Formats: sequence, structure tokens, C-alpha cells
Amino acid sequence: MTPLPESEATACPVARSQELVGDRWTVLVLRELLMDNCRFDELQAQTGATPQMLASRLKKLEADGLVVRRPYNQRPLRHEYVLTEMGADFYGVILALRAWGEKWCKSPREGLAVKFTHIPCGKDPGLGTVCQHCGVELKRAELIGTQSAKYKRERAERSSHA
Repeated sequence: MTPLPESEATACPVARSQELVGDRWTVLVLRELLMDNCRFDELQAQTGATPQMLASRLKKLEADGLVVRRPYNQRPLRHEYVLTEMGADFYGVILALRAWGEKWCKSPREGLAVKFTHIPCGKDPGLGTVCQHCGVELKRAELIGTQSAKYKRERAERSSHA
């Protein structure tokens, strides 16, 4: 008898999800794609992944249906990586990880790495996946993010070493 793939061996959606996106590099790649960084060099700079690690994760994300690869330059041939609907739906997970990380992994003295404004209500939506003011589920296209000075410097520093 052939064993079932691990994802089919359980009815648990957490276990099945973890099989697709359950490592640090994959989550960081998805974070960057959700921040509209879609080229290999940008992804490598902001995740800190080795070229081999990043290529491996992008191929897996593509095979699993979260990302599509599109050429943006013909000579030399270069590709960008674009989220599919499935990949874009990971945004709520990123918001939940952000909320948890802001609460448990940082000192309150540090302040938020990114402050958001919820466009429909014009307010700070707070941490989480639902706006604390209007009660609407947060969507990527309906948020304006402003990076803290520290986070902005950190990201610029990584880009300058790419």
C-alpha cells in the first residue's frame, strides 16, 4: 500500500497549510511578494535567503499554485514572481503573524514596524485581520502602510547590500 502524501494523511487544515508554507523562508518570500517586491534580487535582499534557498522556495510556491513566474525582460531573460489568488489570500496570515509578533516578540518601546491606515474608514485598524474601528476584514488593497524609520532603514540597508 502506497502511503498518502502527508497533506492527505490528516483532515487538519493547519497541518496541510504548514506543509505548503511552514518554513521561515517561504513565509518571508510571501511577505515580500505581498509588499510588491517581485524580482529575485529584491526577494533575496529582503529575505536574506541564499540564491539556492530562494530559487527552491520560489519553485515550490509555483508548483503549489501560490505564485506564477512572468518574464519582464527578454534579453537577458528575467522573470518576476506574481501571487496567484491563492498566494494573495495568505495576506490574512501575514497580518495575524504581524499582530502576534508585535505583541509577543518585541518590546512595546519599539513601536510598530508598520502603521496602517484603513482606507474605507480612514482609521488605524489596529493589529489583527479585522479593523478595530469599523469591523471590516482587512484587505491588502484597502490599507496604506507607513514603515517606522527603523524598519525603513533596516530594509534600505538590506537593499544596498544586494
